[in-house]
This record gives sequence, C-alpha cells and structure tokens, in this order.
Amino acid sequence: QVCVSVQRVYVPEDRATEMAQKIADIASKQVVGDAINEDSDLGPLILPKETDRIEAWVDEAIQEGATLITGGKRINEVSYEPTVLLNPAKGSKVSTQEVFGPIVCIYGYQIINDAIEQANSLDVSFQSAIFSDDVSLAMGVAKKLEASAVMINDYTTFRVDWMPFAGRKHSGYGIGGIGYSMRDMLEHKMIVTKG
Repeated sequence: QVCVSVQRVYVPEDRATEMAQKIADIASKQVVGDAINEDSDLGPLILPKETDRIEAWVDEAIQEGATLITGGKRINEVSYEPTVLLNPAKGSKVSTQEVFGPIVCIYGYQIINDAIEQANSLDVSFQSAIFSDDVSLAMGVAKKLEASAVMINDYTTFRVDWMPFAGRKHSGYGIGGIGYSMRDMLEHKMIVTKG
C-alpha cells in the first residue's frame, strides 16, 4: 500500500504476454506475511474491507476479459496474493482507480501515444517510470506523461528526501519532501521596532 507502487505497465503488444509472465514469475515467489517478519516481502492490507475490495476488483477485471497470470486469491482476512492481470478492460476498476494493493496490470499497446493517453486518463497522477534503451524516446514520453515525477530506467518508488514528492490532479495533499514539508509547517512572524 505504497502510493507510488507500480499499478499499470504498458508494453509493446508483441511483448506484453512475455512481460506479464516475467513479472508473474517474480510475484508468485513473494512471501506474504506479517510486515515485521524479515522473511515477508509483502505485508497485509490495512483493513479486511480493503481485502474485500481488492478481491472484488480482481474478480470484476477477470469477468470483463482480463487474463489472470498469477495470484487472484485471498490468503486470509487481510492478505491477498500478489496478482498480475494481462489486458484488463479500460473501464475496469483496476484500470481506472488507485488499487492500493498487490495488483499489477499489464497492457499491450501498438502505438506509444495510445499508451501515454491511457496512462494520462486517470484523475489521479503521481509518479511514473519508463524503461527504454532509447533515451530520446524515453525523454519524449516523460514530457508527455502527466506525472509529478518520471523515473527513466528506475522504479516509481525511487525517492530522495530533497526531491518534491507530490501528486497531480486529485492525488495527494500538497508537496512533501523535507524542505517542502518544513516550509509548510513554518509560521512566519515579523517583529518591528522603532527607534
């Protein structure tokens, strides 16, 4: 439940199934357990109702045509298997809402601008990542993405304290980061003396 976790991955259509399987191979090996246990890779969801929601959204996506590559099952009251879905419908909740759970959706695209348009289609936006060996392509895509930060050849969870950390559109509440947070917490006071 990290607000900048990877949720949607856009891959050239001819490689989407292969990429979904590679991600699924890693996801299926993740250990879900107590968050304070060093052997756990993933902890529980915050409340049982969030697990209910995740379960319903995944079931809906599958009913609407997504291919389940791995996961898709509740483990217990507050835990859900790491799940990879291939090509959920554009209108599915996993495609249109912030999931805040162990779900990754892989979408195949034919034209890069279609992927950019779909990535920008939500009313929430935080961080994005682009992986490419073509730097000029990556920079061009980065400029078109409506994200507050775009990582090139690194994950969306990259963050250092000095960088602004903020959502766009309806994401977040202002700008985080040490300097930005300090300024937000300051109250200015002026003292004037005469003669």
